[in-house]
Amino acid sequence: MASSTVPAHTDIDPLVIAGRALRSRLLLGTGGFPTLELMAEAIHASGSELVTVALRRVAAGGGGLSGEGVGGDSRPRGSLLDVLADAGVQLLPNTAGCHTARDAVLTAKLAREAFATDWIKLEVIGDEDTLLPDAPELLRAAEELVDEGFVVLPYTTDDPVLARRLQDVGCAAVMPLGAPIGSGQGIRNPYNLALLRRAVRVPVVLDAGIGTASDAALAMELGCDAVMAASAIARAQDPVRMARAMRHAVKAGRLASTAGRIPRRLYATASTPEEGSAEF
Repeated sequence: MASSTVPAHTDIDPLVIAGRALRSRLLLGTGGFPTLELMAEAIHASGSELVTVALRRVAAGGGGLSGEGVGGDSRPRGSLLDVLADAGVQLLPNTAGCHTARDAVLTAKLAREAFATDWIKLEVIGDEDTLLPDAPELLRAAEELVDEGFVVLPYTTDDPVLARRLQDVGCAAVMPLGAPIGSGQGIRNPYNLALLRRAVRVPVVLDAGIGTASDAALAMELGCDAVMAASAIARAQDPVRMARAMRHAVKAGRLASTAGRIPRRLYATASTPEEGSAEF
């Protein structure tokens, strides 16, 4: 008897960023998991092919890296990078913790050396309480990194004007927030997100604020091309089960967005046609 197993991503079209095709439209953050083993299980359950890794700082002496990721040939087996290599995922270094364009650019260059990739998730934080981006510094860093040959994916607000500016300086995608990082509030302004999707031609990846699977499905239905999930999975009571839920939600949302929903109406419309009804 033939196997009934269906390949994970055959029913949705691939996500293409800077010419790279990804079968999964769910990106995953690697921070916040209680153990590397649980992280590995969640990655497998999510089906994600692109995961973020934060470069915290260059360790004093030895040229190694510490933080959310350990680099260098001398890293111990069982390190984060070993686990990610075993998972077969592609790395997306980020500039988490940077507050100026200068720091973000420096961190990106260090990440390129450490992880051997030109891809960078650009974060330039302007406020510690909300972790909202600093728009002028973000735009400045994005322009410089694009000039340096990076594939830049900036974490931004849901401002359509800023998103268009980031696209115009050469960013390969934009990553607007749905709500503050780690808040789990979901999409607080779906109207702005829909406007942003119309304002740019590059892929839109919802980043930050996701709390559960329905948030991810809504993002896709609003026209986002992908969803980035970190805290919603890593801090869930059952991260592996939540990763699986997010995987299905993103696929369902993408299918729904391309299927075309029925229009909203003020009054009821019968689903059963009256033609051919029996007369009494």
